[in-house]
Amino acid sequence: MIRSIGAIVAGLAFTIVVTTLVDFALHAAGVYAMQQPLTNELAVLATSYRIVISIAGAWITARMAPGKPMKHALILGVIGTVLGAMGAAATWNANLGPHWYPVALAVLAIPQCWAGGKLYEMRRT
Repeated sequence: MIRSIGAIVAGLAFTIVVTTLVDFALHAAGVYAMQQPLTNELAVLATSYRIVISIAGAWITARMAPGKPMKHALILGVIGTVLGAMGAAATWNANLGPHWYPVALAVLAIPQCWAGGKLYEMRRT
C-alpha cells in the first residue's frame, strides 16, 4: 500500500514541479507576461507542455507501481481530474485566461495518464 501511494505521489509531484518550472522559465523568458491573463495562443502552449509532462508523470507512476501499473496511472488521472476541476471552479471568474483552459486540464487528465500508463506497459513487454 505504501509503495502504491508513493508511486502516485511521485507522479503527481513530478507533474506539479516540472510544470511549475516550465511556467517560471516562460515567465522569465517573457513569453508569459506577469499579471496578464493568458491569451488563447498561450493557453494552447501551456496545455501542450502540460500534456507531455502529465504523460511523463503517469509513466513514472506506472514504473514505480508495485503491481497493476495502469491502475496506478489511472488513479493519478482521477486525482488530476479532481484537482483540475477544483482549479477551474476556483479561478472561473478570476479573468486569468480563456475558460476552456482549466476545463481542458481537468478533461485531459485521465486520457493523459492512460497514455503514460500505456507507454510504460508497451516498453515493459
